[in-house]
Amino acid sequence: MKRQRVIVTLALITALFTLGGCGINNIPSLDEQVKANWAQVENQYQRRSDLVPNLVATVKGFAEQERETLQAVVEARSKVNSMQVDQSIINDPEALQKFEAAQSQLTSALSRLMVVVERYPELKSNQNFLTLQSQLEGTENRIAVARRDFIQSVQAYNTEIRTFPGRIWHSILYSDMPIRETYEATTTGAEQAPQVEF
Repeated sequence: MKRQRVIVTLALITALFTLGGCGINNIPSLDEQVKANWAQVENQYQRRSDLVPNLVATVKGFAEQERETLQAVVEARSKVNSMQVDQSIINDPEALQKFEAAQSQLTSALSRLMVVVERYPELKSNQNFLTLQSQLEGTENRIAVARRDFIQSVQAYNTEIRTFPGRIWHSILYSDMPIRETYEATTTGAEQAPQVEF
């Protein structure tokens, strides 16, 4: 009896180690990575949103007559900030698409603002503006990197639940975890480089 209990215990320990090494934890780990990478995308959008009022205020002092462009930036930022965004957005493709569309609108408005700035040499040489512009460019790069990381984590997660053995674990243990939608460019013609004309 004692020997039988030892054999059963060893079999259970061996089974646990085998299960642990066969990918049973991959799906929740990859799901958490998707959530973390989405949080980083939101973090970078927030950083940009925080910089925009400073940029607009700096430009306003030099380019008062360019109200329309400045107003477009302010309105786009306001629209982005008015959206209720939380972790659940990655489970709702429609909400994710609306969020990305609003962010795309802000990106477009900021691009137009940078074109306006080209018309004001004294603004371009202003140290405050140069610092803000550098920060904004860095933020746009960070957003691109965060989006890339999010896309890659969604790809790894979706691949895991669609392939063997992850597909088995998904159907048995994690069937409540959906396939994730990835980031898609929401601006029509986003694949085309913008043309700047003076």
